Amino acid sequence: MNEKPPNNPLVPDVDEDLVVDLTDAHQGGVSVPTGVAAQPSTAPEDSPQEPHWAPPSVRNRMCLVLDTDDMVQAERTALALMPYFGVVKVGLELFSATGPNAIANLTDFGFDVFCDLKLHDIPTTVGRAARVLGGLGATFLTLHAHGGVDMMRAGVEGLAEGAANAGQTAPKALAVTVLTSDDTALDHVAPERMRWAMEAGCGGLVLAASDLHDAFTLAPRMTRVVPGIRQAGTETHDQARAATPGDAIRAGADLLVIGRAVTHADDPEAAAASIADEVSRALA
Repeated sequence: MNEKPPNNPLVPDVDEDLVVDLTDAHQGGVSVPTGVAAQPSTAPEDSPQEPHWAPPSVRNRMCLVLDTDDMVQAERTALALMPYFGVVKVGLELFSATGPNAIANLTDFGFDVFCDLKLHDIPTTVGRAARVLGGLGATFLTLHAHGGVDMMRAGVEGLAEGAANAGQTAPKALAVTVLTSDDTALDHVAPERMRWAMEAGCGGLVLAASDLHDAFTLAPRMTRVVPGIRQAGTETHDQARAATPGDAIRAGADLLVIGRAVTHADDPEAAAASIADEVSRALA
């Protein structure tokens, strides 16, 4: 993952009602921080302070969900919260609206991209789709483990082939075991799908924090990605198996997928900073 955030260009001006914009506005654009200690040297005394950057050990464990169909909104939200997130998630909504440009634009800004498309079809179709997606520069791509070993293996092989053809590093295939919105799956389902993912050659798992113990037991070398992150006492929305950031990290999560807990907060920057602090304390 990217250890040091790069310099970023100004982002075009858009309707402020559409975006989460937390950085200082200068001359109609957005000022993007360029480093952990970056502060404007000539800013007026009453100007707002740039946010402090979380350390790489925290940023690289936090993935910001960009659930929107507007690329400019996605970019501005990502850049505004860049001090806290080293990874951003491009899901079905944004990818359907903007296609591969979503991945290209966000990687150009220096983010690792988690492409969450949950491929699930016959092995041939998944393999061909993965071959296309493998060359786009994403760091992670999801396959739905419900599709079975052959389907996931086709996805893994397709990603490798597409990346090699494009001269890219192959994205890590993440097997989605059981959705965090699903609290009806029988106890054997997640462990079984973990075994399938390991047999298929996937590099990681997407799972609820409550399933992390099984992941350590069955697939200890696989990357563990946990969505459904909510701070204690906050709204869980449709996440039936939510977990706090600290609990997930202490249970062994490698990457936390964080969306509405930040983007729907009254103060997204404050929410992101609070979560980053909780992650930092859990890692200590």
